[in-house]
Amino acid sequence: MSTISEKIFSRAAGIQAKANDFVIADVDYAMAHDGTSILAVKSFREMEVKKVWDPDRIIIPFDHLTPANTDTTAALHKDIREWLKDQGIKNFYDSGEGICHQLLPEKGFALPGRLIVGADSHSCTYGAFGAFGTGVGATDMAEIFATGKLWFRVPESIRITAEGKLGKHVYAKDLTLKIIGTLGIAGATYKAVEFYGSTIEDLSMSGRMTLCNMAIEMGAKAGIVPPDRTTFDYLKGRSEENYEPVYADDDAQYSEKYYFDAGTLEPQVACPHNVDNVRNISELPNTRIDQAFIGTCTNGRLEDLEAAANILKGEHVAVRTLVIPASREVFLEAVRKGIIETLLEAGATIGTPGCGPCLGGHMGVIGKGEVCISTANRNFKGRMGTGGFVYLASPATAAASALTGEITSPADI
Repeated sequence: MSTISEKIFSRAAGIQAKANDFVIADVDYAMAHDGTSILAVKSFREMEVKKVWDPDRIIIPFDHLTPANTDTTAALHKDIREWLKDQGIKNFYDSGEGICHQLLPEKGFALPGRLIVGADSHSCTYGAFGAFGTGVGATDMAEIFATGKLWFRVPESIRITAEGKLGKHVYAKDLTLKIIGTLGIAGATYKAVEFYGSTIEDLSMSGRMTLCNMAIEMGAKAGIVPPDRTTFDYLKGRSEENYEPVYADDDAQYSEKYYFDAGTLEPQVACPHNVDNVRNISELPNTRIDQAFIGTCTNGRLEDLEAAANILKGEHVAVRTLVIPASREVFLEAVRKGIIETLLEAGATIGTPGCGPCLGGHMGVIGKGEVCISTANRNFKGRMGTGGFVYLASPATAAASALTGEITSPADI
């Protein structure tokens, strides 16, 4: 009668764990990026612990403020690099390697059945591989650095089923926004969400990562897709470790169940200033934009860039358009396939792999009253400039909108 989360925590805690139990669990991998490792290392030093519990199970990517944008950022980066050397942590990915949530899967750390904790709220991305991925604060991460353990309340689980084939120009991002718009930003608070159905099974790993990445946007502790052949094929050659997939029992207990007919879905857009303020694109005629942004841990993967390139090929953007690949691996493959050339010829600007404008303040900030259509995961007020407005959509919708200067369905191009 166990859910996927209950089974993962049972293994990690060494007891039979059920929803709402408090457990001390062994963490399989711990991640902190340049934005959070600073605080985690500060807390770790204050604990007066000399060495981390296991340097091979700590991953530190630099992605949020890279390349360094100020003297202060550069100094903080330098401090962390020196700490990593002192601790013998070799799983370090410096500026330009990519976004943490893209790198962990690429490098073979996001494995089925594992408990993976990141000092970043979108660590739920790893659930796309059948793992329990979740985010924690910097002080909790310091505790993990020191002991390899952390306390958790085992979450209750929600079961979401999506059936039907996604229509042309409708993507995993559209399904994700529809789900969030239905449940609301607090509809899954401190719960794990398990995704089932033919629609989910048909999604690529990239699409599943988009889905699980945004589980936090409805309050979820984790989003999980049961691993299958698609998962196993992606992981071939990426990890040297063995792993054991975990599946929910047929009689597993769920706090809620939801059903979505994906076959009738049209492109979706999350309007300012909340992620659950979701509309059908047909409800947003003549909505002008000043900027389009395609990238992030939500939608900066190869198939995302390819979807944008297919829309932009032979055309030229009407507004400034920034494209940032999620990782160096994605960037290289996009170059080899001619995707980057297509995007450049269309007038897009290509950025260094990393988070870019998603967190605001570093690059791509919009001015007061300006509007950006973005493939990111958040559109809160001030997210990309204090006086701006952010709409969230799929890469194809963002690219179509870049061509017209207003929010446009890719079906209209």
